[in-house]
Amino acid sequence: MLRIGHGYDVHRLVEGRRCIIGGVDIPHNKGLLGHSDADVLAHALADAILGAMRGGDIGKLFPDTDPAYEGADSLKLLAEVMAYARREGYEFVDADCTLACQEPKISPYRDRMRENLSRALGVPVESVGVKATTTEKLGWEGKGEGIGAWAVCLLEQR
Repeated sequence: MLRIGHGYDVHRLVEGRRCIIGGVDIPHNKGLLGHSDADVLAHALADAILGAMRGGDIGKLFPDTDPAYEGADSLKLLAEVMAYARREGYEFVDADCTLACQEPKISPYRDRMRENLSRALGVPVESVGVKATTTEKLGWEGKGEGIGAWAVCLLEQR
């Protein structure tokens, strides 16, 4: 049986933090605020996987109240989510992800993001799509206040 999942995540952009998206540390004057490394793309994809298997959300597995996850590498959390899905009888088929931000520019880092995500998931890079859009300077993304990410994924239940 095929199962589809959708994930969405948002993190505020602030000074004094690194801007890690899809496991890529992007040089930027602001970074993403969060309990972990705040990798908005990895979080959205983890939520999509959990959604497809009806497993709740990333906060259920890795609560932001737990000091063990402070500053955590979100690619490692994503790998743990995929390992959990496999233990529950699911295999990853495909995913498509979208980032919404005015800046930083994503295109120079897109291929590395795909490689990092696919490595964390243990799947071919061709199985993970990443794209970005600006919001034409509209809304909180367009004002540079934060970055949003959406992901859909397809799992196959064995």
